[in-house]
Amino acid sequence: MKIAMLLSGGVDSSVGMHLLKREGHEVTAFYLKVWLEDELAYIGECPWEEDLIFAREVCERMEFPLEIRSLQHQYQQRVVQYTIDELEAGRTPSPDIFCNKHIKFGAFLDEIDNSFDCVASGHYARLDVRGELVRLKRGIDTVKDQTYFLSQLHQDQIRRAYFPIGELTKSDVRQLACELDLPNKDRRDSQGICFLGKIKYSEFVRHHLGERVGDIINTENGQVLGLHQGYWFYTIGQRQGLGLSHGPWFVQRKDPVRNIIYVTHGKRLEETSCDSYRVTNLHWVASPPAEQNLQVRIRHGPEFLEASVKLEADSATVQLAHKEAGIAPGQFTVFYDGDICLGGATVVP
Repeated sequence: MKIAMLLSGGVDSSVGMHLLKREGHEVTAFYLKVWLEDELAYIGECPWEEDLIFAREVCERMEFPLEIRSLQHQYQQRVVQYTIDELEAGRTPSPDIFCNKHIKFGAFLDEIDNSFDCVASGHYARLDVRGELVRLKRGIDTVKDQTYFLSQLHQDQIRRAYFPIGELTKSDVRQLACELDLPNKDRRDSQGICFLGKIKYSEFVRHHLGERVGDIINTENGQVLGLHQGYWFYTIGQRQGLGLSHGPWFVQRKDPVRNIIYVTHGKRLEETSCDSYRVTNLHWVASPPAEQNLQVRIRHGPEFLEASVKLEADSATVQLAHKEAGIAPGQFTVFYDGDICLGGATVVP
């Protein structure tokens, strides 16, 4: 097959490209410029130059061509603006989910049109092809599995996706990178949002929304415990960065109109947790589930929660087996039936 490989400069996509070479595919590597070059340059160290250096070195080693494509304008419109709007509304955005949907397997797929059979990436995920229907499966590595971030892909996108490292664990990938002596074999995994690189998320938020001093209030008794610099810097369930004594304290809810952060003490966290919530904007990767008893993820990570899901037209009620803290409006809930990632929806207040 003729494959467009999305190369980030990290070890996962590099090993993925080697596997494509070993399988005999015709490969062209693409480095996508989605970072905000002009807008955030003043913050400090250039976060993308190192990525591009590693990407070039890997391509030279494997003798594959590398093309650089700028999708900054599309990213600004479809991902960055969504992130800012959600933060300003007091909700919790998931920009990496939108990056996969609208950029890597969206704008980029549109740009290459039919020049390539598929787009490959270094995601830890697998595909299960059943005739014309393609289902999204969890990666073998339960800790690194990235189907949460791929849960908004639709069939036209996933039919042309390829995940070469989905059958490997992270340790397998590292070992293979060492055996191949890849230039990025010891490079640490990226922990941030894809367009930020080394730029702190708080700096990105401050650039767009500024600062506005507001009260931090104890939900239990209405006491003002301290001040914050803007509700958009905080997420529901957050513990770090509150600067409060006699903790631990957790963000329970936000009032965007009055710029107030409400917190609850760790001793009362169980009381303020919930086991039922509503979601909207339902999206199914392949088809809606036949069963109501599913597993859900309320954030990226290895933890799956047992749940009963009552489906309606474009919304659903999620009934968890146990109470959970930190379920926030705007946050994505992703549905699973065993290894199959079914799709996802957004939490509503």
